[in-house]
Amino acid sequence: MSHHEKQISSVVIKQIALLAIILILAALICFNLALFIPSVLGAITIYVVCRKYNFYLQEERKWKPWASALVLMLASLIIIILPIYFIADLLIEKLGNAQAYMTKFNVFIDKIHDFVYKKTSIDLLSKENMSKLKGTAGRFSTTALSGTFNTLTVVMSMYFILYFMFERPRLFERILASAAPLKRSNVSMIGEKMRKLIMANAIGIPVVAIGQGIIALIGYFIFGAPSPILLFALTAAASMIPIVGAAIIYVPICIFMIAEGQTGPGLGLAAYCVIVVGLTDNVLRFTLLKRLEDIHPLNTVFGIIMGMNLFGFMGLVFGPILVSFTLLLIQVYRNEFSDDDTPELELPGKGKNDDLENKIDLIV
Repeated sequence: MSHHEKQISSVVIKQIALLAIILILAALICFNLALFIPSVLGAITIYVVCRKYNFYLQEERKWKPWASALVLMLASLIIIILPIYFIADLLIEKLGNAQAYMTKFNVFIDKIHDFVYKKTSIDLLSKENMSKLKGTAGRFSTTALSGTFNTLTVVMSMYFILYFMFERPRLFERILASAAPLKRSNVSMIGEKMRKLIMANAIGIPVVAIGQGIIALIGYFIFGAPSPILLFALTAAASMIPIVGAAIIYVPICIFMIAEGQTGPGLGLAAYCVIVVGLTDNVLRFTLLKRLEDIHPLNTVFGIIMGMNLFGFMGLVFGPILVSFTLLLIQVYRNEFSDDDTPELELPGKGKNDDLENKIDLIV
């Protein structure tokens, strides 16, 4: 092998150097604008949800771009943002002072532990485990609630970004398409998959959560559970967690009510939650969410944990999207650079959209 054959191609060196510069600049931008990352994610989420309506108003109804943008921004604020904000605000208002809340929480856990140990002689929660549970709950609640204090700043900057995305959507999508160094089929696949993921997380999961919370609230009022409004907000938030879901809230409440001597109401609430609330969860998940996108439960679990650490309360929506998007990029990488002869991935659901969607090439 000659000396020239061992040399690295100048083209490869230029590509590596340019890629390194791009990564360094991107890292600097993200580091210094980290405060606006939730705003960007929120703007993209609302853009995808309202995308076809924006095109309909601008291209079919011939609305002015600014008018279409303002109307959709107002609609998204009323339908999507305000319900989430009111639940978060309700949690903050009801929980009040963090120290007082943790004192009540510790009493609540101690009473449940004493009741279970007295009836079964089983030490489910040792002193060490109880200390860990109380400490974890304190850190988690503080992290979740502190992430909501800058909500106003996030929402304002989100709508500032969203306005320019809505006003000239074709230009926005062309920029994204031209900036992506991928095949056209992969760009289309990412756009369609992300649309389904965002719809499932931004629309499907909150609808299931609020629906389950309302059904549970009825039971809390019927059987006289303590602080039913607070329990409604906690149940709605907990129902977003797969597998265990709202049981994290209503099972300890039922045990607490029985330990307080309210045996009949406690057992009645337990039966109501297991049957009615559980049935509501199954019906909504197997109808609404299955029609939007079938998201693996592990994606949601790890996404919520990561999202809560990164974005606070808003991470309930953004976390699972980021995890699913990461897995999607791995799939795209294999499809883009694999040397085997497997056919390219087809766009999911192609040809099944309505006339307006068929008219518009999805480039998101």
